[in-house]
Amino acid sequence: MSDVADAVAVGPSALYRHFRGKQALLATVIGDALGVLDEALQAADASADVAAVLARIVLDQRTVGVLWRREGRHLMAQDRKRLHQVARRIGKRLAQHIRSRRPGLDPVQADVLAWCALGIANSVSFHSLSVPEPGFSTLMAELIAVPLNAGAELRGADAGESRVAGVARSRREAILSAAAALFAAKGFSGVSVDDIGAAVGIAGPSVYNHFASKTDILAAAMFRGNEWLWMDFNRAVADAPDAVQALHRVVLSYQRFAFQNPDIVEILLTEGAHLSASDSRSTRNAQRAYIDEWVHLARQLHSGWTITEARIRVQAAQIMINDVVVIPRLRTLPGVQAVVADIAVALLAGPLGPVPA
Repeated sequence: MSDVADAVAVGPSALYRHFRGKQALLATVIGDALGVLDEALQAADASADVAAVLARIVLDQRTVGVLWRREGRHLMAQDRKRLHQVARRIGKRLAQHIRSRRPGLDPVQADVLAWCALGIANSVSFHSLSVPEPGFSTLMAELIAVPLNAGAELRGADAGESRVAGVARSRREAILSAAAALFAAKGFSGVSVDDIGAAVGIAGPSVYNHFASKTDILAAAMFRGNEWLWMDFNRAVADAPDAVQALHRVVLSYQRFAFQNPDIVEILLTEGAHLSASDSRSTRNAQRAYIDEWVHLARQLHSGWTITEARIRVQAAQIMINDVVVIPRLRTLPGVQAVVADIAVALLAGPLGPVPA
């Protein structure tokens, strides 16, 4: 609280006259931002340009999405429950708007498209990229509109198969998997070594036979995730006959990784601050280079896109997939993977036909 007080040039005691503590301040910041979005969607009729409305709001308060994702678990339980209810209401309002314009969609289809649109809108919170206005607002409105107008045929394919389901693993791999699930659910700080040991049926200190520290477990999980992404990327590009197919296959490889490894996706997005300085730098560099490769592919298809515009589009596609993946009721819908992949391809390459298997 003293840091916040210094930033606004008041004493800490003055700040406490307005907020009970840091958690209350966090709840107010997130709640006010969600409230603006909720009210805007409530006021929007069927003729409203909802994509433009969402773009304007998220660009006005673009830091809130990442704050909600990374710090929301530190809220008081009652505040967290209340804000989750507001977030769900926002998704419901947007889904209702989509159905008012597209009555042929059923509620589940509209729900998927609504959360895809919100994921794209939320993507600006995870980077500091920008283009001069009104170009940025126009670009974001264009991207948000993609799922609002997309197909949503849930074709019945199995979703979210586990990469290791039913396969015996070494103790080290079991620890790594259990720790990733715990970190994703409770945050790095909310998990003890005893918790990790209990999850795999051993005493907490026995974890140190396999990892030097809890931080090393986190680093191993994040490095594993980045390496999987790179291996899948290289395989996708190597098998593609041209840039169009390469981009399709890269999108599909990322979608498959994310749906098979939602815990890794969550910790890659939220827990990097707990790594050592060198591990954090290595992780950020790997993620930045991975995005660069997507940008390179996208610009082969759209030479008129600037690097910044292409990166904004790539981030929108990846964050959209991530946001769907971390919502269990969406992640487990049969056929949702194909819907999400089709939208991601449309963000980067346009409607070029079905994503190849």
